[in-house]
Amino acid sequence: QVQLVESGGGSVQAGGSLRLTCKATVHSSCTYDRFIMAWYRKFPGKEREFLSFFDRHGNPDYADSVKGRFTISQDKANNMLFLEMNSLTPEDTALYLCKVEARCSGATTTYAYWGQGTQVTVSS
Repeated sequence: QVQLVESGGGSVQAGGSLRLTCKATVHSSCTYDRFIMAWYRKFPGKEREFLSFFDRHGNPDYADSVKGRFTISQDKANNMLFLEMNSLTPEDTALYLCKVEARCSGATTTYAYWGQGTQVTVSS
């Protein structure tokens, strides 16, 4: 079991910046051989949209919609993921969510865990 808590959302004007934080707390004794954290967002009435994660080579990957404006970083030792968001526009208004895909070593099943999200509202 993995619990995710996002923070850092809020209301900003267009052109502003926010820094989101995701803290993963592991409630399991297993050793994970897969523990991938990622950022998503959700617009009302729509499916969750992938934003960013670190690929298996440790390189950041971004959705085209945020490339060049958002920067992902992480503190692996503390299971924390960050998202620096710059040049925000009203179209970035959404619920921002953290996701973890985790698999215990020796297991065949990968589980996905989601946080409750943090709301970002950008006004024009």
